[in-house]
Amino acid sequence: MDLSKLKRLKSLQLSMAITFFTSGVIINLIQAFLYITLRPFNKYLYRKINWYLCWSIYSQLVFMGDWWSETNIKIFIDKSDYKKYWGKEHAYCVMNHSYEIDWLIGWMICDRIHLLGNCKAYAKKSTQFIPVMGWAWKFAEFVFLERSFEKDKDIIEKQITQLADHPDPIWLLLFPEGTRFTEEKHKISEKYAEEKNLPHLMYHLQPRFKGFIASLSPMRGKVPALYDTMVAFKEDDQVKPTMTSLMDGKSVTAYYYQKRYSMEDVPFDEKAQEKFLRDIFVQKDKMRESFAKTGDFFATSGVERVEEFQVERRIHPLINMLFWCVAILCPMTYYMFKLLFSGNPFYILIVSVIFGAFMLLLYKTVATTKISKGSSYGKASTPSKKAE
Repeated sequence: MDLSKLKRLKSLQLSMAITFFTSGVIINLIQAFLYITLRPFNKYLYRKINWYLCWSIYSQLVFMGDWWSETNIKIFIDKSDYKKYWGKEHAYCVMNHSYEIDWLIGWMICDRIHLLGNCKAYAKKSTQFIPVMGWAWKFAEFVFLERSFEKDKDIIEKQITQLADHPDPIWLLLFPEGTRFTEEKHKISEKYAEEKNLPHLMYHLQPRFKGFIASLSPMRGKVPALYDTMVAFKEDDQVKPTMTSLMDGKSVTAYYYQKRYSMEDVPFDEKAQEKFLRDIFVQKDKMRESFAKTGDFFATSGVERVEEFQVERRIHPLINMLFWCVAILCPMTYYMFKLLFSGNPFYILIVSVIFGAFMLLLYKTVATTKISKGSSYGKASTPSKKAE
């Protein structure tokens, strides 16, 4: 059978989903046990162990990009910065949010520089109750927000102060746009920009600055750098950058740009910090326009060119995935077949329900990554409040 057709078999995709969710819950239980018994007495050791536990979950998704779909990443980073800083320091990453898998491309990069286990992000408070990923993020000390700035300001300061004490480098990811880009959200965003006389953005939503600014103060002296990060895909590619494409084994090509700013170069004044963030997004927009028209970030954007290079994928996510597949699918398949061939209608029903539940969980999880399922922008309140 053709390999591409084999990868699209629902039975194989379901097998990977069963492996991911089952291994994830097992790891969550280990994390919970360590969170209760070890963390109060030795936070350093807890974080060291939890790095590997988080990596074991995240790398199964990296496997989907690196090995299952063989997605290619073209990297544009100053090589001297890459050799000196990348993966060796705490960093605050500011990224555009235009695609369903832009976050996964970031994870794939992080795995290649041995940082995946310490990827952190801002997330909605409700996500911490979702099994596997949400629970893992809770135990990994993600910054969970309530979407009320008066409450979130204290949460941000407390969480970032704790994260900055991590024994290993962390990357803290912020999507200042607040949600994924859609045409409808873009119209609302630009209407607000027109009212406030802000720079027009063609390819991005207007950044929300309050969370960004609130994060800077507790980072001073602890987090040495801010990384301006951008992911883009060519619009005319036949394979669209979605989780469905990756699950079907279809390869995409991502273009990944990152620029390092020393935290010392980030202004202290709040108005200047707001302008700093808006300037970053104006630059992102020019680069996206150049990329859309020429296939090159630098051709017409006025941004200094950095040469393309690649960092090889690691074999570790493949080994991790194979380990969990063997550990989970072999005994599960054995007992499932015993139940199916027992002749007892009740056992057959149980097996059908289990497989149906995993299939439903798989589709629900993929659905949450879709742009059409992204959070609202400008609907829950006036545009001006949401844009902030």
